[in-house]
Amino acid sequence: MISALEQAAAVRAGRVRARDLAQVALDRLAVDEHAAVTRLLAARALDEADRIDAMLAAGQDPGVLAGVPYGVKDLFDVAGEVTTAGSAVRAQAAPASHDAEAVRRLQAAGAVLVATLNMDEFAYGFATINARHGTTRNPHDPARLAGGSSGGSAAVVAAGHLAFALGSDTNGSIRVPASLCGLYGLKPTHADLPLEGTFPFAHSFDDIGPFTGSLADMRAIWSVLSARPDDAGGDVPRLAALGGRFAENRDPFQAEAIARIVGEGPVLSFPDLARYRSAAFLITAYEGGALHRETLARAAMDYDPAVRDRLIAGSLLPATLYEAAQDLRATARDHVDTMMEEAGVDVMVAPGTPCVAPLIADPRIAIDGALVPARADLGIHTQPITFLGLPSLCVPLAREGQLPLGIQLIGRRFGETALFACAQMLEERGIVGARAPGAISKEWQ
Repeated sequence: MISALEQAAAVRAGRVRARDLAQVALDRLAVDEHAAVTRLLAARALDEADRIDAMLAAGQDPGVLAGVPYGVKDLFDVAGEVTTAGSAVRAQAAPASHDAEAVRRLQAAGAVLVATLNMDEFAYGFATINARHGTTRNPHDPARLAGGSSGGSAAVVAAGHLAFALGSDTNGSIRVPASLCGLYGLKPTHADLPLEGTFPFAHSFDDIGPFTGSLADMRAIWSVLSARPDDAGGDVPRLAALGGRFAENRDPFQAEAIARIVGEGPVLSFPDLARYRSAAFLITAYEGGALHRETLARAAMDYDPAVRDRLIAGSLLPATLYEAAQDLRATARDHVDTMMEEAGVDVMVAPGTPCVAPLIADPRIAIDGALVPARADLGIHTQPITFLGLPSLCVPLAREGQLPLGIQLIGRRFGETALFACAQMLEERGIVGARAPGAISKEWQ
């Protein structure tokens, strides 16, 4: 796979034009064998690429991501386009007047937006089963799910069509597809990366972040989006495993990897973890239902039935339950912050998903010995971390010849650079490393 930083270096050195990179990406995405693309932005992409080439010809520096094509989940505002959030309900909405702030920052760094990408309708699901745009297929095995709700973003990177893409993560919607597609995927500290210009799902939990096939790319893109330097260095992060429910419903390969990573380090457990996840479900349902209440009242039949019914149920929840869940969340956040501080831990390690990608023909997974819908339960290990607002980097385990699996590196609030340092250490030990069934070929050389 040709990384974003390698592509940018080639553009700045004059070995390839930004226009040529954009055209190759557009041509590859036009085939869309994985049902990952909702809209190609050809005219915009070529205009942006020409601007990069003109800046270079004038001796100007276009930025760290000079000429690198990328895509965004179909809930980011793109000027002049309708932000559908993956739903026919919004097909006739007014076009966005401005780009989302994250898109603006990437454009300022030289990146070239080429496409919007498939998702679960209104981001409500872990599978990217979309009634309008189809089910996104996993490039490692097209008979399997890519995960969701940011499945389109994961699939185009895993297939090698793009070096990076943006998704959103409310309860695991970046980390789940990153785990199933063998990528790096970041859910930042809650609300740390810019949410302006993204269609919301549940404001208490919504975050945005990148998918990459390279840790170096992840660090560079995070720095652009956060407007902060990646200053990871110094002491080696202190690690702990997450036990309790995190040690259940996981693949043996994950268990072995976590044991290798943590060694004799501590095992931490969250008290009342089942209550955490229940409260997260309740908050998500309540906020999602409140957001859609008026639209449901006039156009309920336009929704995907699986999404509509969950939103209606959420809209009927009493405010007292929601407030109790938020009270539990505040208590839980304080408790876990204190627990990490007292244990002297910088990074906690847990599974990303409980299993490899499920089959599209039978989208169920085994939880506690029973088969349950993947669309609702692939986030069993990610949702409690969202509830706490902590940053989590899903990293791909090195496992040649097998379907991908990821683990989460979970940090203290605003501890993203410690997560990057930990991932770097694990890459050097050969435990972590992305691989893609496709590759960004050097057609432009």
